[in-house]
Amino acid sequence: MTLIAIILGGIILALILFLRYYPAFGGKWSGDKIVNEVDFGSNTTPGTNLSLLKDLIKGNPNGKPRQPISVVPAELGFLHDSHTKVFWFGHSALLIEIAGKTLLLDPMFGKAPTPFPWFGNKRYSKQLPIDIDQLPPIDAVLLSHDHYDHLDYGSIQKLKHKVGSFYMPRGVGKHLARWGVDQDKIHEFNWWEETELVGLKLVCTPAIHFSGRYLLDNNTALWCSWVIASSEHKLFFSGDSGYGPHFKKIGDTYGPFHLTMMECGQYDERWPAIHMMPEETIQAQLDVKGNMMIPIHWGAFKLAFHDWTEPIERVIQAAKEQGVAIATPRIGEAVIINASEYPSAAWWK
Repeated sequence: MTLIAIILGGIILALILFLRYYPAFGGKWSGDKIVNEVDFGSNTTPGTNLSLLKDLIKGNPNGKPRQPISVVPAELGFLHDSHTKVFWFGHSALLIEIAGKTLLLDPMFGKAPTPFPWFGNKRYSKQLPIDIDQLPPIDAVLLSHDHYDHLDYGSIQKLKHKVGSFYMPRGVGKHLARWGVDQDKIHEFNWWEETELVGLKLVCTPAIHFSGRYLLDNNTALWCSWVIASSEHKLFFSGDSGYGPHFKKIGDTYGPFHLTMMECGQYDERWPAIHMMPEETIQAQLDVKGNMMIPIHWGAFKLAFHDWTEPIERVIQAAKEQGVAIATPRIGEAVIINASEYPSAAWWK
């Protein structure tokens, strides 16, 4: 019995030390729990665990592409022309050239959205449109929350020396501080707080979601969406969010938007308060008064049980029914605001 107790004690101690010192988990938990503006109760509907387990065991042969998808090399560097451009890097990672500034949004460049990148569902494409080392200096990185598919330890390690500032919701900064980002580069915000970045207004706006990188830190950091506004163009980035009244409030306060980047994938009716259904994405686009929309949060990783092309197919159908304009760029292809044409090819077929 003594030997068993020693072994169990050693296992528990090793687990505690692992959770404390493995860097990808991020900063140490502290502070109170955070809740959404609207109380949706549990993130999942009652009695879902068994059905989720069944679907996990069953699998979905169409859950990811049968062969790696191709990407378009990102043609960056035209920062001083008059155009505002958005490059989608798959999932929710985006690069924006606006008002002479270069912004990165949720720059997850890793191979898999887990703390252990050698495991998990790998990226659908073998490569990215551009390597981190080839990126120009980045004026600011905007983060929506601390989940692994949006905040990646390896990516931040490679990026931190070429980024001027990091903007994020309250509580996320503890991860970056642990990873060696200079404290004076870390800027945290609550919902509805505004800041200026030399010619740009940035607003940390609400979302309906949750946060956490390991078992002990659930909902101890805030999650958000972002408004990005120059003197000529206004953009909206949804981050991860369930559908709710915050979209209309954002639209009434800061809209209309020339371009939005709205999540439309990794959903399930069993977790309605975490991600929108594609039809809800279109309603959210109407709520925020968006002109053109880039569907995001799809095309890179398998995080739900639906077919990998279902999000884009459903959101396009809903957009047609509601008269909403959508751009469907290939990963790495530029979307230029107010262009005469927008990317519209069904490249995933």
